[in-house]
Amino acid sequence: MSVPTVTLAPGYTIPRIIKGGWQLAGGHGSVDSARAIADMATFAEAGITAFDCADIYTGVEALIGAFLREWRAMHGPSGPAIRVHTKCVPDLDALATLRRPDIERIIDRSLARLGVETLDLVQLHWWDFDVSGVEAAAGHLAAMQQEGKIQQIGVTNFDAPRLRALLDAGVPVISNQVQLSLLDRRPLGDMATLCAQRGVHLLAYGALAGGFFDVRWLGVPEPAEPLENRSLVKYKLIIEEFGGWTAFQRVLQLLHEIAAARGTTIGAIAIGSVLCEPAVSAAIVGARHTGHLPATLAALRVTLTDDERRALQSLIAHANGPRGDVYAIEREKGGRHASIMRYNLNTE
Repeated sequence: MSVPTVTLAPGYTIPRIIKGGWQLAGGHGSVDSARAIADMATFAEAGITAFDCADIYTGVEALIGAFLREWRAMHGPSGPAIRVHTKCVPDLDALATLRRPDIERIIDRSLARLGVETLDLVQLHWWDFDVSGVEAAAGHLAAMQQEGKIQQIGVTNFDAPRLRALLDAGVPVISNQVQLSLLDRRPLGDMATLCAQRGVHLLAYGALAGGFFDVRWLGVPEPAEPLENRSLVKYKLIIEEFGGWTAFQRVLQLLHEIAAARGTTIGAIAIGSVLCEPAVSAAIVGARHTGHLPATLAALRVTLTDDERRALQSLIAHANGPRGDVYAIEREKGGRHASIMRYNLNTE
């Protein structure tokens, strides 16, 4: 099938599904590099020609760089274009003293790992908004954009006030990567309104709730720690914010019924429901291997009926949370969500 696209900026178009790279990083089990590279080629040949990664995703930029070399060797300069979205994530401990050379080192390292002359999209993350300097850091990225090292600038996990401040300062932000799923609706409030007003695109991650939106979790007891990977640890906390395992099972059962009526998977319906949100330009799907590709593509065909939409909205309306602005509970110092973060991966 043809994968629909969206234009984020003049001359910058991506598919509405982006292959995520977090699950190829440390904390998600061993990675077979050769298979990972071959899988990237399969996704690209299917039309999913955009890849998301980060400077702090251990080994992922280098893996994508190896894939790009093989892709160029196979297809030549006239082959299908591949977009790579990476991030600039300065260490928490470095924020207070961050300067242009520090940002430039991060960017130069990503250029080298990916083996490219220009980064397609760099998404700035800032751990602690109580530490000043985020506007200066974004300004450094804008200067590097003018120099040709960066094509487009985005942000990730920014709340509405901080995104508005960057836009008011003249930083040409085209996207905000945010967590959004049937369990986490925070970006659909003030953030969606701001983005619609200012022409910023939402790139949604977490539609599969780290893998919990899968039939293997239907009707089973609540899992106990330790969980098998970092994704499950992170999204189990979101399930608890939503209202707990019983509330999650109600959503999972309804998704199972909707999927069964269409002959597809729970995951396809979960991704499709996010793509159906008017505020969402693309969904980032962290498929580790090609076994998930058919269901990922099936999400593009999902259209919910009015009854299905009302049934899901009824379950969501009774949820406890998560509440607040984008990434607000993850920034609470000493909170449960903050406790699982790794803040200084550049140093480590």
